[in-house]
Amino acid sequence: MARIAGVNIPNQKRVPIGLTYIHGIGRTKALEICGRVGIPLERRVHEMTDDEVLRVRELIDREYTVEGDLRRQVAMNIKRLMDLGCYRGLRHRKGLPVRGQRTHTNARTRKGPARPIAGKKK
Repeated sequence: MARIAGVNIPNQKRVPIGLTYIHGIGRTKALEICGRVGIPLERRVHEMTDDEVLRVRELIDREYTVEGDLRRQVAMNIKRLMDLGCYRGLRHRKGLPVRGQRTHTNARTRKGPARPIAGKKK
């Protein structure tokens, strides 16, 4: 099992799909990495040589922000917005949608499960 950026990559998956298990690498970046390292897109993770795994690992470490560093960077960006007190920061602080979605109905993912209001009847 290949271990890249602290993540175990599943053996039976194709290499571009396996790379997407790393936080911060999606389909586009995975295809770009395979092209730059010279790995055919049909190759499976367990078929990769140690040299190819090493080249992929070095490329990701050198060029991309992934896993813990990326999570820390995103958290710091959100914290900065909250400290500024800007509109987006206030929405983060209150746990409401940040990007202009409606909240009269829906938004249950951000707001959590619906809480009944005592005495409200139609």
